[in-house]
Amino acid sequence: MTEKKITKIKDQKVVLTDASEVTLKSLCGKKGLILYAYPRDATPGCTKEACSFRDHLPQIQKAGYNVAGLSADTPQSHQKFTQKQSLNFPLISDPDHKLLQLLGIYGEKNMYGKKVMGIFRTTFILDAELKIIHVFENVKVDGHVEAVIKELP
Repeated sequence: MTEKKITKIKDQKVVLTDASEVTLKSLCGKKGLILYAYPRDATPGCTKEACSFRDHLPQIQKAGYNVAGLSADTPQSHQKFTQKQSLNFPLISDPDHKLLQLLGIYGEKNMYGKKVMGIFRTTFILDAELKIIHVFENVKVDGHVEAVIKELP
């Protein structure tokens, strides 16, 4: 991960699952947004993580937050993934890695002994003004969503 640490994300347009453009701020619930970044649609860990957010969404929304996933996959890939897994929250498509790089979560990593460029699995809890309240780095999928819920203010 990069050393650059930001404390607030500038509101910006993002492309969602249905290829529509909205602002990040518009994705927030009353208290904020859980923005989780994951490497790739329809892979085992990413599927497990997405389904866990899906299953816990009512509890998260009751706390005043919405959820959005973020990866470099295309809207078409996101549509297939969303339909297959019955996801109940939007996925953000960032194929040029602009938002991922801004967040410092795209870069060189080791995968099976090889250096590759990729996304660091990370979750951000943001308030309604996109200020970063909490960051979960190097996320392990099992129990992650429960840990996120415990950190919601």
